[in-house]
Amino acid sequence: MPQPALPEAVPPDGASPPPPLALELFVHGVAGAAPGELLRDPHPVRVTGDSTAAVFRRAEDADAEAHPGRYAGRPVPEAYCWSRLTSGNGARALWLLLLPFMVANLAHWARPATAPDGPPPRAVRAYGLLVRLLALSLTVLLVAAACEVALDLLAWQCAGSRTCVGPRGGLAFLRPGSWWAQPGRRLALGALVPAALTGLLWFLSARTWSAYESQPPPAGTPDPAGTPHSADHGGAPLGRPGFWYGRRIVARLRAAHTAAGLLTVALAVAAPAVREDLRSAATPAALLAAGWAVRALLAAGAVGVLWVVCRRGRTEARPDHRLDRAAVTLLPSGALALLAAVLLYAGWSRPGWTSPGRLPGDVAFGVLMLGQGGCVLALALVARRLHRRTPTPGAVLGGLGGPAAALLGCALGGVMSGGVAQRVADWLDGAATPGTPGDPLPGPPVLLSWQAAVLPPLLIALALVAAVAAVRAAAIRRRAAATVAAEYPGAVPDPDRSRRIAGARAAAALTDTAPWFVGAVCLVTLLLGGGALAGAWGSGRVPAEAARDAHPLAAAAARAAQDSGSWLIGFGMAAFVALGRRAYRDPASRRTIGILWDVGTFWPRAAHPFAPPCYAERAVPDLTWRMTGWTARTGGRLVVSGHSQGSVLAAAAVWQLPPGTRRRVGLLTYGSPLARLYGRWFPAYFGPGPLAALHQDLDCWRNLWRATDPIGGPVGVGGSAPGSGGSGRAGADADGPVDRGPLADPVAYGRDALHPLPAPILRHTGYQADPAFTAERDALLARLADAARPGAREGTGLPVQRISKARAAPADPPGTAG
Repeated sequence: MPQPALPEAVPPDGASPPPPLALELFVHGVAGAAPGELLRDPHPVRVTGDSTAAVFRRAEDADAEAHPGRYAGRPVPEAYCWSRLTSGNGARALWLLLLPFMVANLAHWARPATAPDGPPPRAVRAYGLLVRLLALSLTVLLVAAACEVALDLLAWQCAGSRTCVGPRGGLAFLRPGSWWAQPGRRLALGALVPAALTGLLWFLSARTWSAYESQPPPAGTPDPAGTPHSADHGGAPLGRPGFWYGRRIVARLRAAHTAAGLLTVALAVAAPAVREDLRSAATPAALLAAGWAVRALLAAGAVGVLWVVCRRGRTEARPDHRLDRAAVTLLPSGALALLAAVLLYAGWSRPGWTSPGRLPGDVAFGVLMLGQGGCVLALALVARRLHRRTPTPGAVLGGLGGPAAALLGCALGGVMSGGVAQRVADWLDGAATPGTPGDPLPGPPVLLSWQAAVLPPLLIALALVAAVAAVRAAAIRRRAAATVAAEYPGAVPDPDRSRRIAGARAAAALTDTAPWFVGAVCLVTLLLGGGALAGAWGSGRVPAEAARDAHPLAAAAARAAQDSGSWLIGFGMAAFVALGRRAYRDPASRRTIGILWDVGTFWPRAAHPFAPPCYAERAVPDLTWRMTGWTARTGGRLVVSGHSQGSVLAAAAVWQLPPGTRRRVGLLTYGSPLARLYGRWFPAYFGPGPLAALHQDLDCWRNLWRATDPIGGPVGVGGSAPGSGGSGRAGADADGPVDRGPLADPVAYGRDALHPLPAPILRHTGYQADPAFTAERDALLARLADAARPGAREGTGLPVQRISKARAAPADPPGTAG
């Protein structure tokens, strides 16, 4: 007969009760460490979570809460593993093809900071509006590029030429005399391709929306005045209750962008049909009336899309549960119905209609490119005004990080569109060159050929900028190598060892020059893009033909740029997808490019609904619930230990904690990009002001960093000195320094009794093996001991585990988040 479990031994009278349980919650970084690696246990067990993200413990620690006496003097280790939110299936690498959307979404979050007191200025709303309009233009550009390939190159030019339509080819059913031979019917058939692309984007966004943005947040415990706990975060934006709940804005933007894509397809099909009806004197009056009706409905649809995009921005001050069902449902369904009507209108019989030349895409793509340039310039003016009003030390490019990201997103979209169209035209033409005299096909719009041709000179300019950066890094390495040995007392100088250590430091320092590299790229891109637009509109010919009468060297350069541009884009896109697929499956590759991708997908989809989904909208609530629930249930103390991108998730989760829980939580970050990357690129959310507020909110916070780490660095708050050399006092209080570093890397210069073999240069890895890690963790737990004494559970603020259904006021606070 099984015996019941015996309770823990009760201490005798007068004896002190056992100290409250301590927990150390590890949050890994971009490398996606396995739970067994984090916990140093080959068989960890999952204590909560699912197959996508979960909390793990060692098997012997699974019931630690029932036996707190076993853990006197040491914390219970557990690990939150979130790597499957950003990796796993190699098919996810196809998200990389939507990189322009992700970069445009980053522009929303890269705006300059505003004053913490008082309502945000109107410029914040103007900034958010301009970014949303730029994001909308990128959707239109992608669909327009698909229309160019499917409608213009295939349905209009190729299907109307005898070189493509043969008796035995795949397009034989379009040969002259067949029912499909009329241009309008070919266009209606080709329109299925861009329409299907739009539907695919809608499906991907809707599926990820149901898994991330539409998950209701838990209702926070209100204070006596009815204010949610998150309002007590010193004005930090990431502490707002609705920050990680983008249900309403993503649903609205998804409906608007889907409708915009469908309307773009409808316009591409209707424009040549309307032009033919107006040209022909035999057009029936009914078709003319239908053409006028189509134009009016397309204009009304465009106005509706712009109204939905411009009317309302993102709400963060409260969880907004409404969905604007009229806009979410009627706008895309109305656009789909209009597209069906346009296909019927274009497919109506028009005897004698032929398809000479190309569709009028030059004007459309030129106006779109010009509008994007105007929006980027306006965004730069707004951002500069915000930065002057509230200067942020260290903000990249003087507050122009957001406009730079927007410009890069537009440039990526333009180059990819031009390259794809050029490659398809080359494939259809065979040995001929699109756009040249005697070519059987007119080819894509001239502007797209110019956009593809600017890629080779852009790459040459980037190579020159990279060469300058490499020369500077080499100079820094030579200067640093002369003093490396002196940092290790008693070390015998070894020139080769000194060069390797100095090289690691110089390579890590390149991260700090990245903003100026991006600035140079943006400047070159802006000049080349303006030149491409001027060349296309001024000459009306492809680059090779426009330079035919120029100097032979210039003519040869133009021909080489045009021929190589499309090939470079084709190879680049294939290599990009292959690299992304490898990065999703290979942790070593993720260490190389993972930080860039994880920075992009960390942020909610506030500007572009078709961007890759935001994994933090799952990870941050997971961590918040775990920390809040565990401290309230046990009365224990907790140190959340975040490495690399995990430190950003940990800080975001701490911002969301109730005040009572924050008093029981310490934060230990190492290899952290909080200030070095996020603080410089996203000053409104991770700048000096928000990080200083986080330091004041927490009872204790420590940060470890190395000079050889290319990602992590000091956070620079609490009076810390980045050059303190690791001698800072362990577990400094809330008014003391946060940073401890730079830690020695390698830990030993040469061989000695403690290190008989050469110590490796760890750079961004191996922080937990450093003695400073254990010292700082123990010091944080010691400081939390008083706040976590047995019985001190009042004010823990555990959220009631129910779904908030409260209806918010109809109007957003002015300028909440742009």
